[in-house]
Amino acid sequence: MYRFLLSRQWVLLTALALVLIPAMVQAGFWQLHRHQERVERNELIAGSLTAPAVPVAEVAPPGGTVDPADRYRTVTATGVYDAAGEAVARQRTGPDGGGMGYHVLTPLVRPDGTAVLVNRGWVPAGSDPGQYPEVPDPPGGEVTVTGRLMTDETPESTGIRERSGLPDGMVMLINSRQRAEELDRTFLPGHLELSGTSPEPPAGADAPRTLPEPGHRGIGAHFAYALQWWLFAAGVPVGWFLLVRREAQDRRAARPFGEDGVQRQQDGDGADGDTRVTAAGDRSPSRQN
Repeated sequence: MYRFLLSRQWVLLTALALVLIPAMVQAGFWQLHRHQERVERNELIAGSLTAPAVPVAEVAPPGGTVDPADRYRTVTATGVYDAAGEAVARQRTGPDGGGMGYHVLTPLVRPDGTAVLVNRGWVPAGSDPGQYPEVPDPPGGEVTVTGRLMTDETPESTGIRERSGLPDGMVMLINSRQRAEELDRTFLPGHLELSGTSPEPPAGADAPRTLPEPGHRGIGAHFAYALQWWLFAAGVPVGWFLLVRREAQDRRAARPFGEDGVQRQQDGDGADGDTRVTAAGDRSPSRQN
């Protein structure tokens, strides 16, 4: 009765079902991992932002690297801005999520001669992207800055590709090692995303727009997507079974004789609607007395 499953059509349909089930299960686990990563990121950001501020050299010593667990940690640094070593990072979205512009990267030279790369904030792009934008000057004299410690950007971590032939003072990545090579100066690893300056600049002083704290409350819909994929995977064998059962019923109804060689027909002429049962080889109609 189920020999139709060996037909080309049903073999292909069954093979497709066998491929879809593990693919959907895997897609569900991928969404689950995205959900877990989002939860871990939110916990990391919340913990780092609420931790007490520490001197940047304690968590980013010269010659070392920034521990990913210290990312977003509030740190402080004291020194003098080196305006001559300033650069801007291209193709950066504004703090309000609209418009393209630049992040302003200014070295802060500490008393020992080492520098911290400070992202002072965002400025809008001018009419000509090939021209260096108008950037407000950094505060003069010795200042103490507070900000979030960030790891160096790389093409692998950001998806941003390096470009050659950029105008002077423009970079694609915020990377302290690259700036160290450019300026021939020792930099602490990572960079500081500015959130405050002491002493405070005069009221109304022009400055780049500081970047907001990273969002760490929403978790997205990844977990719901995972459940959705797993429901789809569970629905494939159920759908396959229902199709097989319907196909078997349709084929059984289309047969003139049952499997036992007996033909069953409903007598529409009889008043009492009797069912006539006739052997497969007997074609004579049944009669009632």
